[in-house]
Amino acid sequence: MTIQEEHFGRWKNREELAESMIPIIGHLYRARNVTITIYSRSLVNKSVIQILKTHRFVRQIENAELSVVDTLPILTEVSKLELGPCQVDIGKLTVAYMADNRNQSVADYVRQELNEAITETPVKPTATDVVLYGFGRIGRILARLLIEKTGSGDGLRLRAIVVRETGKGDLQKRASLLRRDSVHGPFNGTIAVDESRNAIIANGNFIHVIYSNDPASVDYTAYGIRDAVIIDNTGKWRDREGLSQHLNSKGARRVILTAPGKGDLKNIVHGVNSDLIEESDAILSAASCTTNAIVPPLKALFDKFGLEFGHVETVHSYTNDQNLLDNFHKGPRRGRAAPLNMVITETGAATAAAKVLPALSGKLTGNAIRVPTPNVSLAILNLTLQKETTLEELNSYLRWVSLHSPLQRQIGFISSPDAVSTDFVGTRNAAVIDAEATIVNGRHCVLYVWYDNEFGYSCQVLRILQQVSHVEYPIYPQN
Repeated sequence: MTIQEEHFGRWKNREELAESMIPIIGHLYRARNVTITIYSRSLVNKSVIQILKTHRFVRQIENAELSVVDTLPILTEVSKLELGPCQVDIGKLTVAYMADNRNQSVADYVRQELNEAITETPVKPTATDVVLYGFGRIGRILARLLIEKTGSGDGLRLRAIVVRETGKGDLQKRASLLRRDSVHGPFNGTIAVDESRNAIIANGNFIHVIYSNDPASVDYTAYGIRDAVIIDNTGKWRDREGLSQHLNSKGARRVILTAPGKGDLKNIVHGVNSDLIEESDAILSAASCTTNAIVPPLKALFDKFGLEFGHVETVHSYTNDQNLLDNFHKGPRRGRAAPLNMVITETGAATAAAKVLPALSGKLTGNAIRVPTPNVSLAILNLTLQKETTLEELNSYLRWVSLHSPLQRQIGFISSPDAVSTDFVGTRNAAVIDAEATIVNGRHCVLYVWYDNEFGYSCQVLRILQQVSHVEYPIYPQN
């Protein structure tokens, strides 16, 4: 056998094994609300090649190969257990099993690690109705995420979107914008339009399109929607008084704002201060994309090294708030053509960070530069720590945080000399540490933090939604 035949033969074998994993993963997800992941990357609805690439990704983290040859036996044993709703990371389970020296069988090891998730009489969760008020960049990404996570249909259900009617063909145009996206690519599934019922049907989800200019006037119960969580992604109202209008609608129970909240609203960065959420909180803010990107790494550094002061500079993709061509704008500099200019502007992220993490109060300044890219931004954290460290220690710590800490869903970690902004489109972490760019000099350090200001932020919003709806399922193996 030639070396070419040997490599191709191994590849075909891995393809076959990955193919056999797909129905197991699908059944666990749709029948039991069990999500299978590899180092926090979901394998649900993934192709053979995507499954193999996700295994390959582990090499960047563990400096060792992870093969479907190793994970398939783990997955097979997982499928034999009567699990309640949860997330099972077969990548971490496999790596831990291979390092285990107790000579246990795969079956015994998996049962021991997942023992808490095993239930003889699984409790069927009550589905939560979700309404998207506004259907712009964040609204459509949230729609994609909600449809993707429908699972058995017993968790979160996207029931309606509320928009202003724009005229003839509005429904078709809304569906088309959900179907195709210039940044995030095509919708993963099928989309149809029901003109007679004014609805979009996406992967079997029947989504009412409701036209309204007044958040208080919508009767959601007329559409069979009750106790709904309204996600306001218009940004039109940012204080308690304005957002309370939603709660005057029949069928609405809670509101989540996808922008920084004003006044006494709780600004939540999931994973950092989400423990402040109470059942009585009818209105919550998910803060901003930049706040969600910088606060998790700042908390991680503060917890280990302390922080004297720092400056945050965000290199941010342009947004709808800017002009395509030079024209009047009420804000300084933002009237200049966004696709042609770097635009210095202000950011409230440093101040907002202190609201989320009061220990940072008075310790941060911030500014921003809008640049001619449509998505993915970069936060540069220029910090003076209270303790000295080294480049190796700092990167090693942040790598551990991204893999094993309670912030693992918020913080990603990459060490690649060729990483650029488009590599982070679709990133589900709120922030990704670029280890190759980290600078350390005693107590002074500079961190470069990538974030998908659309998709990563939307994932953070979804995590808040899952928490308040009690469908934030446990993750195994536990840290």
